[in-house]
Amino acid sequence: MSAIRIAVTVVGAAISMSRHPVVRAGITAVAANPKARETAINVTRSAAYGAGVVARHLVGKRLR
Repeated sequence: MSAIRIAVTVVGAAISMSRHPVVRAGITAVAANPKARETAINVTRSAAYGAGVVARHLVGKRLR
């Protein structure tokens, strides 16, 4: 399975999950609490950075 196909699958799953009522309630609760919001921002940034590192390893020297 190619890296692009995996990325599309992950994005599709994230969109589907974000539409779930329980997930929406959790997002609303986190947005109301400033400390939890800051923690969520930091976790999201760390996860995005980690995903970029993994993508660079998967793609490797093919695109250079």
